[in-house]
Amino acid sequence: MTASVQPTLDGTLPAPGELSYAEWVDRVRPAFVAAARSGRLFTSYEVAKDNDLPEPPNPKADWGNLVLSLVRDRLIEHVTFDRSSRPTGERSAVGVWRGTRAAQAGRVA
Repeated sequence: MTASVQPTLDGTLPAPGELSYAEWVDRVRPAFVAAARSGRLFTSYEVAKDNDLPEPPNPKADWGNLVLSLVRDRLIEHVTFDRSSRPTGERSAVGVWRGTRAAQAGRVA
């Protein structure tokens, strides 16, 4: 028996070989856990760039969903906003994060 592929909300099917959101999270989360444990301040863009992480299935929503799940899991916490770290000319505010004390101590992952 083969697993069926669930259509997206707009009714389309993911392209063959494209990661699902869950598969993408499984692939990128370890890089964010390492960043959280490091104790340094970071943006999601920096973690993605430094670790050559793949783009998610829905880049406009999935990066934010990942970061919110890390906050809910008490792995990271918001520190401030940075308007200068984006590679584009948008100048919109970007969240700056750090690992929680529990993450830095290795008690959450």
